[in-house]
Amino acid sequence: METNELKFKTNINCGGCVSKVKPFLDNLEGVEAWEVDTDNVDKILTVKTKIADEDIIDTIEGVGFKAELIQ
Repeated sequence: METNELKFKTNINCGGCVSKVKPFLDNLEGVEAWEVDTDNVDKILTVKTKIADEDIIDTIEGVGFKAELIQ
């Protein structure tokens, strides 16, 4: 399966928020790399992954944040 770069609009606002999702995204099988642009008004989460966008959204929402696929 090929690696895709997915982008999500989120409400992950700060470093503290990033630290809350970090263990979940780091341990999610199929995620190769990820980052959150907290300076962007839409708090863009970029994920290089081999899994479906729904799995990323479910993981983010499971931690208590919102995520909406934008690409």
